Amino acid sequence: MLNKISFLFFFLMTIPVLHAQKEGYWDKERSTTKEVVVSARDRILIKIDDLPTGTTEIIYRITLLDKNQQMSNSLVSVLKAIPDPTGISQGSAGAVFLLSKISGDDKCKYAIFSKLDAANNYIASGDTSDACLVQDEPVSKDAKRLSTEKSDCLKWSANSNLLWFGFESNNWILNQKIILEVVPWVDYKLSRGWTKENRKTIIDQCKTSSLAQKMSNSDDFCVCVSDKIQAKYSFKEFQKLLIEERNKAFKDYGALCFNETGASSAFNSDLRSQAAVLAKKGKYGAAIAKMNTIITNTKGAALDYNTLGYYYLITKQYGKALKILQEAEKQDATELLIQLNLAHAYLLNGNYKSAKIIHKTYSNQNVTDSLSWIQKTKLDFDAFQKAGIQNEDFNAILKILE
Repeated sequence: MLNKISFLFFFLMTIPVLHAQKEGYWDKERSTTKEVVVSARDRILIKIDDLPTGTTEIIYRITLLDKNQQMSNSLVSVLKAIPDPTGISQGSAGAVFLLSKISGDDKCKYAIFSKLDAANNYIASGDTSDACLVQDEPVSKDAKRLSTEKSDCLKWSANSNLLWFGFESNNWILNQKIILEVVPWVDYKLSRGWTKENRKTIIDQCKTSSLAQKMSNSDDFCVCVSDKIQAKYSFKEFQKLLIEERNKAFKDYGALCFNETGASSAFNSDLRSQAAVLAKKGKYGAAIAKMNTIITNTKGAALDYNTLGYYYLITKQYGKALKILQEAEKQDATELLIQLNLAHAYLLNGNYKSAKIIHKTYSNQNVTDSLSWIQKTKLDFDAFQKAGIQNEDFNAILKILE
């Protein structure tokens, strides 16, 4: 029983760690630890080394030491016990845990700057009006967590990744020894350079593609393309590709996302509606172009081939009609609307025998739930004659049906 309880405790304790490892990590290799001496009644500036791409949070700790004091443990060693930044904010115990176990009697004020001009102005005049964080109450030790969501200090991510800590001695007689430690938390996804601005650049570029512009709503489609590019490349890698290579990436991932996001269904539905409206207005050439787009991009459904075949028939393109309707039959030989148009195509291509066989086979059936084969044949022949299509075999077929 004891073993089971121990195992359960271990399992529950490791869940937050495993989850955190999926989100990001404390970059202990690029942490900053600096020990400086501030002269009495003086101010000093400490520049933090370039924070890694993808930094979304930092933990910093400030400790003032007496002359012979040494740090009992480093901030990096403390963070080994905390899997992610949320563990730091869970109650006051987390904050106390970050503070150094020792500190001197001296105290200091400090401010943090994200711009060099503001930091230099602080050194010269003590002005903290442009600081992103100000600690006016003198402290002997302090520790804080800053995040991109809640702190202006980390709003630099799009342009710069530097911070400056400014310290002002509160001792008017003796020098002060200050230990500053900064450890960044790096988001795995953002560490590849895919900031909000960079992701938006890819999505905007996707929306200019000819395929996206034909969609009534291309948002989901372009987000899908962006996600696939991010999974394959870091932002810097993608930027280094040749224009031709980038275009190929958009094309290849666009083809995948076209079907994955359901964009193809919505896209085809729009084109079918547009083609039907054009056909009613007698603009068959434009309607044919719409249907060909469906077939070229997604191969289309059997009835898409059938519709295109009919448009070819009505525009006297009999050879094209026969070819496309034979493709439709391969997809669905049971669809009687396809069989009827195929019979028309054979007839108008001079193959009366094949047309006659199809009509005899299906003459006693309905092509829809309310329209018989014979009725639809008569309607089609009337439409053909109005379009200027004359054929002496029309009457022969009607006699067979009667």
